[in-house]
Amino acid sequence: MEAPELRNVVFLDRDGVINEDFPGYVKNWAEVTFVPGSLEAIQRLTEAGFILMVITNQPAVGRGLMTRSCLDYMIAKMRQEAEHAGGRIVDVFYCPHVPADRCGCRKPLPGLIQQAREKYHVDLLSSVMIGDSAEDIECARTAGCGCSILVRTGNGRQAEKELAEKQVFPTWVAADLLEAALWMIKNHDSDPAA
Repeated sequence: MEAPELRNVVFLDRDGVINEDFPGYVKNWAEVTFVPGSLEAIQRLTEAGFILMVITNQPAVGRGLMTRSCLDYMIAKMRQEAEHAGGRIVDVFYCPHVPADRCGCRKPLPGLIQQAREKYHVDLLSSVMIGDSAEDIECARTAGCGCSILVRTGNGRQAEKELAEKQVFPTWVAADLLEAALWMIKNHDSDPAA
């Protein structure tokens, strides 16, 4: 018998959404500064029954500016900080490639979300993608996510203009991850498993 589909998954971009973007890429833990309210957002979403996964392009690896082991360490630390705040990031999927590699996992292509869907049997129609770039919102649409939220932190304000020019619109636009989380919780069914 096939396992039931995993519902209420929230895919989060990392840089500009959970942590501040850093000029020339975030390459080590010393460069990580959390966006105000982002850890609280992760905690609130977790408590509300959402399943959180991070979906992120990390071309600094492909450019030789950071090793995979360094990135894996940063991911472990981020997940640890989320747990200390009372939240839980179930998994992190990242693309280490540069655009010239033309891989299928670099957003806006849906490869990372497809990896998550296959690993966890995610019901994409009940899933949400939260990001700060046009690529995040386009990835959500291409992958078949039921909802996409653009945050105005990071590159969000520029992305809002880019998306409007392309006539691609997210489901909702929030000031930051915390506002997005509160909106989701308010508009969600009283039973997160429904």
